[in-house]
This record gives sequence, C-alpha cells and structure tokens, in this order.
Amino acid sequence: MSAPDGASPAPFGWARAAAAGLSFRPMTDADLPFLFRVYASTRAEELAPVPWTDAQKTVFLTQQFNAQHTDYRRNFADAERLVIVRGGEGIGRLYLTRHDREHSIIDIALLPEHRSRGLGAAILRDLQDEAAAAGKPLAIHVEKFNPALRLYRRLGFQTVEDKGVYDLMRWSAQEPASR
Repeated sequence: MSAPDGASPAPFGWARAAAAGLSFRPMTDADLPFLFRVYASTRAEELAPVPWTDAQKTVFLTQQFNAQHTDYRRNFADAERLVIVRGGEGIGRLYLTRHDREHSIIDIALLPEHRSRGLGAAILRDLQDEAAAAGKPLAIHVEKFNPALRLYRRLGFQTVEDKGVYDLMRWSAQEPASR
C-alpha cells in the first residue's frame, strides 16, 4: 500500500522507520532539485570557511552533485535509490545495494532539520535487521569527519579499511539489531 505521495510505509519490513513516521519512494529525475539540496546540506559545514561567494559555492556544489549523481548511476546501476519521506515531504536520500556477499549503503543523508532525532538510527537498525535476516554484513563508506561516524560505531559498525578520506565500515550480521 502506498501513501498519497507514492511512498511506501515500510518496505522490506522496516518497522522502526515506519514507527518513526518515515516512508520511502523511488527517486525520479523530478527529485534532482531536492537531491541537490540534500547533497548541498551535507557539504555546508565543510564549505563554511571557504572564502567564496554564495554563487561560487553554488557552482561548485552543482558540479560536485552532478559528478556524484553520474558516478552513482554508472557505478551502482543496480542500487535502490530512495527518497526518505516524512509527513509527505522528502527529508533525505538512501542509496542501497544488496549483493550476494553483502548489503551496502552507498549513501544516506537527511536534511539538517531532521538529523539527530533518531530517524537515521531507525533506518540503519532496520537495514541491519534486513542484512541479518539475509545472513549478510552491511557496509558503508564514511568520511572521517562525518558527525554520523559516532552513530555508526554505536550501532556496531567497525572500520575494516582506511580508504584515505573515507573509512570502509562494516557491521557483521550476527543477530538482528535490537538496540
């Protein structure tokens, strides 16, 4: 059953996300302006001290967003690309792959006003449960300065490889996430 905005309330049994009022719908090209806004919000703190005008920052962010979007489509063609919805409004994005050996979070991001409210944790715990039910680990690449790094560690993700700017983190599917 879909909500009026086309979002599904609890795909894949994602009960925690549903209990937090979240639903999900596939991304479309019509979402690109929203997805840019989400992307730009993840870079705001990083770009704050850069002595560029707002217009210069927007040009830079647009180039970076377009490059990332193209890269994700090319290198993760099989990824599920979802808009995270709450109260009928898009609040974030989730790119996810499910392979034979592991599930991978390619990207997860929420708009700033929806961060630090337990919403990301609800999604991550549901993804952990899904991976555990499939008997697979769950992986994510995380920038070393990402404030969500603490959340990933709290949820049992461990750094398994230093990739320079990123850490490859993996959660092992030992048991369903009950945290």
